[in-house]
Amino acid sequence: MALLPRSPAEFGSARYWDRFFRQRGQRPFEWYGAFPELCPVLRKYVRPRDKVLVVGCGNSELSEQMYDVGMCEDIVNIDISDAVIRQMQERSRGKRPKMSYLLMDMLQMEFPDGHFQVVLDKGTLDAILTSEEEATLAKVDKMFDEVSRVLQVGGRYLCVSLAQAHVLKKAVEYFSREGWVVRVHQVASSGDEQQFVLPTFVYVMTKFRKVSGSAPQILEICTEEQGKPMRVESAERLAAAVRDRQHYALLCSQLSKTPCREQVSLDLCDRESGKPRYTLHVVDSPSVKPSRDNHFAIFIIPQGRETEWLFGTEEGRKQLAASAGFGRLLTVALHREQHYEGMASIQAELSGKVMELAPPGLPAQQQVPFLSVGGDIGVRTVRHRDTSALSGEYVVEDVKGDGTCYFRRLIFLCNRNVVQSEARLLAPTPLPGQKKRRKDKKKSSPAETPVVIDKSYLCCEHHKAMVAGLCLLGSPDSLPARLAVLVVGLGGGSLPLFVHDYFWQAHMAVVEIDPSMLEVATRWFGFSQGDRMRVHISDGLDYVAKLAAE
Repeated sequence: MALLPRSPAEFGSARYWDRFFRQRGQRPFEWYGAFPELCPVLRKYVRPRDKVLVVGCGNSELSEQMYDVGMCEDIVNIDISDAVIRQMQERSRGKRPKMSYLLMDMLQMEFPDGHFQVVLDKGTLDAILTSEEEATLAKVDKMFDEVSRVLQVGGRYLCVSLAQAHVLKKAVEYFSREGWVVRVHQVASSGDEQQFVLPTFVYVMTKFRKVSGSAPQILEICTEEQGKPMRVESAERLAAAVRDRQHYALLCSQLSKTPCREQVSLDLCDRESGKPRYTLHVVDSPSVKPSRDNHFAIFIIPQGRETEWLFGTEEGRKQLAASAGFGRLLTVALHREQHYEGMASIQAELSGKVMELAPPGLPAQQQVPFLSVGGDIGVRTVRHRDTSALSGEYVVEDVKGDGTCYFRRLIFLCNRNVVQSEARLLAPTPLPGQKKRRKDKKKSSPAETPVVIDKSYLCCEHHKAMVAGLCLLGSPDSLPARLAVLVVGLGGGSLPLFVHDYFWQAHMAVVEIDPSMLEVATRWFGFSQGDRMRVHISDGLDYVAKLAAE
């Protein structure tokens, strides 16, 4: 504990660092980011012939390892601690003739302008920028000014950091204002050997000549899963992307140590578009007695079935996990905007990521099963997509249900896990004298076969209760010759259609506030108006108030 500073200001004190390295002795102090983790990123930006400056080198082995693997040899290391500079000079004497260690303050460097192609900073910025006080920010500005001065145009400032919000904000603000390209790399973790729970990042700031006027910001992020950087439109979006990865790392750390009392959900996004591709729910079942083979499983929810009670509610997922018999079940919902080749490709895509959410006590090299209903990923065909001024963006889609049934659904994307309307689909009945097509071995889907709407189907339990309530008026033969029925809200039109077809006395008035829904119901759900069915485009409250007044 004696090595800790009495105050954050001591991180900028030569006296503190002399005492720190004397007490620590010869043991290297790496802060975070071991060389095997950093090497893939450094190799992208450090060339063998580059002149490299390492600021605040301490007694880290980073420079020595870069030298020894042949990444670069012309390396100058500076630090304000005389004790550590003498220690490092002694450690490299006779082993690395082209590398040097100098006692120097990086706020007042003695090198000429444009002397280096690379400036490397491992934790130094984090150590200095301990607060957003005016004096601290002024010191950081001076540091950045010196880094900018000694770098050539086209040179790179590589800063290894934990990317605390105020540190990232300051670096991005300064260098993007100067017209530099700012790229943030997430460093791949080393697993059990990782010292910090939070991931390590490398800011790569590339120096460009400053042009007159306002130049556009070039901000990019590159995660460990991505092969190429992704452009972001603002510093706020860059900070949000970094924050998402930090929260994910904390979540994985927590889930790897203790069972979760409440269900945890998260979205995995598409690399190219940034849109959600998978929605995961982590469900632990404390009642399941652990054995070697029942620690962990992945359940792929077939497309279009994510709204069902078993998959779309917390209680349903608890029941699913308990019946599956695994201590931790990870349910995976597939998004309608994405394309999936099949179960094998999904398994290959998710295998690495889902293991980061594995439970504590999972045996090493344990085979984790991927489960589903019927062994496939289901069928979902988007038939129509549009935007309504009142209801927002919506889709009409055909999905495969349990067994061989297909359904057509209306979904408002502002609440994408709720089915607004649903109709069962039927294959068309051949006309008298028309030969049936020979059955193919491959079963056809609604996308390939013309369909008709099953108007006898009611999808909602409350619709069935409403229809049952009509029967309390008496038997069909005892009902009055004209039965006036008002339905508030059209949707896909299944309820008014059912009442119209099965109660011949019913004269239907349907009130719908959104004219787009009338078009959707007519075109996609088999709805039609007639002598006993009229639709009124109006606010339901206003319509009922008008009837009451009359």
